[in-house]
Amino acid sequence: MTNVLFVCSANRLRSPTAEQVFSTWPGIETDSAGISNGADVLLSSEQVAWADIIFVMEKAHRNKLNRKFRSNLNGKRVICLDIPDDYEFMDPMLVRILESRVGRFLSRPASAPPEP
Repeated sequence: MTNVLFVCSANRLRSPTAEQVFSTWPGIETDSAGISNGADVLLSSEQVAWADIIFVMEKAHRNKLNRKFRSNLNGKRVICLDIPDDYEFMDPMLVRILESRVGRFLSRPASAPPEP
């Protein structure tokens, strides 16, 4: 099982969308949080420790993550998706972008068996 954490500013639009989209992928456990004060779910050191891979939506989120949780990030893979705060929750365009940018980092079983 791979624990995947999605981080944005307020945990209202982008990261909860990502959490929902990838929650149905086999072998993947998802969670999400916001890194800014006032976030619906404020990022905790426990979430950072739990995660195998952390996806942030913007470079500013990665910088804040590094400042606030440096001691918890040893050996963690942190990937910036460069997705601006321009989308609503479950916006079909946001879902497509997430599937394209996140999917390549997560292993998902192929739908067809490999050729012999």
